[in-house]
Amino acid sequence: MARVLVACEYSGRVRDAFIRAGHDAMSCDLLPTEVPGPHHQGDVRDVLAGDWDLLVAHPPCTHLSVSGARWFNDKRGEQAEALAFVWTLLQAPVPRIALENPVSIISSHYGKPAQTIQPWQFGHGETKATCLWLKNLPPLTPTNIVEGREARVHRMPPGPDRWKERSRTFEGIAQAMADQWGPLLSMPADLFSGAA
Repeated sequence: MARVLVACEYSGRVRDAFIRAGHDAMSCDLLPTEVPGPHHQGDVRDVLAGDWDLLVAHPPCTHLSVSGARWFNDKRGEQAEALAFVWTLLQAPVPRIALENPVSIISSHYGKPAQTIQPWQFGHGETKATCLWLKNLPPLTPTNIVEGREARVHRMPPGPDRWKERSRTFEGIAQAMADQWGPLLSMPADLFSGAA
């Protein structure tokens, strides 16, 4: 049984997928978890030094995503903080790391992602390009390519919880992470070389 830390997750979707696969998984976020389960409410930097086998990180994309490029000049300080946080996650003392974000400025600062996936490759008829920076992990293999590809996430109406709804990991992607990466956690970490 491997130990998995899911950073910046309040929904519990990735955490619970790994728990169902038989792993000791914990989510961590400044917000409380939406569903009961192992969760550290607080700053992930407080628990990064634990004895983890895998870190799956979802750093907030507010100041990183290229969809907000028109405001980049007005938030250089916030961007610098966000990039420093990403660097902390990428350099965490964990043998395997998957960092997830939309198309963002992470690429121009820390290298291109190992993979870009879409929900429609994992059973959800939606479009939402999601980049993965991987360390000692292989790219995910699509599990269920479906039709009806809509941009529902991008067309959500304004509201106080819009950011929360847009940031949720699709269940099919969470399950693919657990199913495909979980069995590798008992193997040597450097089996799949990849720079995060």
